[in-house]
Amino acid sequence: MRTRGDLRISAKNLGAFALPGFCPRCFWLQLRVGNRLPFQIFPGIFSSIDAYTKRVVHGWMDEVGVPPVWLSVLGEITGYIDPPHHSRFQMMVPEQGLLLTGAPDGILRLADGSIAIIDYKTAKYTGTQDALLPMYEVQLNGYAAIAESLEMGRVSKLALVYAEPVTDIETARQRRMRQDDGFLMPFSIAIHLVALDLGRLPELYRKARLISDLPEAPDRTPGCENCAKLDALMLAARKL
Repeated sequence: MRTRGDLRISAKNLGAFALPGFCPRCFWLQLRVGNRLPFQIFPGIFSSIDAYTKRVVHGWMDEVGVPPVWLSVLGEITGYIDPPHHSRFQMMVPEQGLLLTGAPDGILRLADGSIAIIDYKTAKYTGTQDALLPMYEVQLNGYAAIAESLEMGRVSKLALVYAEPVTDIETARQRRMRQDDGFLMPFSIAIHLVALDLGRLPELYRKARLISDLPEAPDRTPGCENCAKLDALMLAARKL
C-alpha cells in the first residue's frame, strides 16, 4: 500500500473521474506505471501542433500587439503569461496528501485584471459531442486551482481552443498551399467555453486518494476496452 503524501497526479488524469466509462482498475494501474501501457500511446504530432498553435498566438501578440480575432470570445485580452513547466505548475492538497500537477497550453491576461486559461486541441470541434469533454473540463479547473494557488491571478475564464485542419479538395488545390519544399495546411478555430467550478475538485481528490491507497487493483468497469486489451496481453504472455 502506498503511504499518504506520495500521491502525484496530473489535472488531466484527475479528469478521468468525470468520464462516463471511468475505470478504477485502469486508474490504479496508471498511477503505478504512468502512461506507459501499450494501448495508451498518444501520437506526438498532435502535441507538436498544439505547441505550434501556442507559438502562433504568442508571436501574433508580440508582433501585432493584439490577440487573434478568433480569441475575442474570451473578452479583452491584454497579454499573456508563458505557462510554467509542469515541475513548477503544481499545488499541494494537504487534506489528501496529493500533489496536483499540470502544464496549461495558454494563460492570457484580461483587461479586468483576471486571467483566462486555455487548452489547445488539434481536433474537429463537435460541441458537446466530444466524449472526452468531461475530462477536459476537470483538467482546466485543475489548472485554475493551481494558478490561483500560485497567485498568478484570479481565473475568470476557461476554454478549449480547437484547431481543425481544413482538408477539403478545394482548399488543397489552391496554389497558395504549394511550396517548393512542401505544402501548407490551414486550420479553422472553434472555442468551447468551460464553466469555472473549483468546488467539484475536492471530491475528485478524495476519490483519487482512495483508489491510490488500495493494496491491489480494484475491479474493472464492465465493458472497459483497455482492461480487455490488458487481459488479452496477460493471457498471451502466460502462453509463451
